[in-house]
Amino acid sequence: MEFKDKDLIGIGIALLLIASARFYFDPKYFALIAGAGVIIGSLPIIIRIMRENRISQEKEEMFLEFSRNLVESVKTGTPISKSIVNMADKNYGALTPHVKKLSNQISLGIPLIKALEFFARDAGNRSISRSLTLIGQAERAGGDIGEILEAVADAVSMTDKLKKERKSVISSLVSQGYIIFLVFIVIILVLQFQIVPMVSGIGSVGGTLGFGGTSGFDPVTGQQEIANAFLYLILVQGFFTGLTIGKLSEGNFKAGIRHSFSLMFLSFIISTVANLLFVS
Repeated sequence: MEFKDKDLIGIGIALLLIASARFYFDPKYFALIAGAGVIIGSLPIIIRIMRENRISQEKEEMFLEFSRNLVESVKTGTPISKSIVNMADKNYGALTPHVKKLSNQISLGIPLIKALEFFARDAGNRSISRSLTLIGQAERAGGDIGEILEAVADAVSMTDKLKKERKSVISSLVSQGYIIFLVFIVIILVLQFQIVPMVSGIGSVGGTLGFGGTSGFDPVTGQQEIANAFLYLILVQGFFTGLTIGKLSEGNFKAGIRHSFSLMFLSFIISTVANLLFVS
């Protein structure tokens, strides 16, 4: 994943906060301050990825409209190159700059196949790239270009339809994934504040902590180490759960970044609040 300048600024702020928490604040608040730093540092990256995913989806939807318009124009007898030039003034949302660039390249005399290659590269979408490759190969091979374009448009339409159907079917599983993760957090908190203290003799939730029987054991350090260990556990679990949800719902792990961020943020807030309330 390529980092932008704004991403690096956020990462720098996150590292600064983590270093400050490590050297200048009470160890009890390290997880809180460091977690806030991670959230601040990762937020610009998450927002950018979400924006890129939204633009990519819009490009796919607009490419379907572009393909249908191109089919209609070619079927009237207009050459494909001329059809693209005639369509340059239409609004295709996020795809509009790429369509205009494609039209300008054709008008300047750049071969259609080469212009389509530039279009596919600039669009940065795998589905669009495959479709444009088929169109370019069809133009090179000759034959009934109108029929081939119609087949490509039908394939793009079917792909879009299947994605929407899968997303609709999987939506209930996404909700279940969030609910299961919340149950997992509750189980971890019960382990941290009930089971582990009972087994180790550290104490009980909310009560006076008694540390007996372990020579050289530092109560404060012990509590903090346990709290940090469980926090890291649920953060890691939240990250991979989010990626899995994204893969199931939208077919790629990149789409799961926002789910990972949501689950990790939720984990951090619940764990931090619980530790501030129950750990003395």
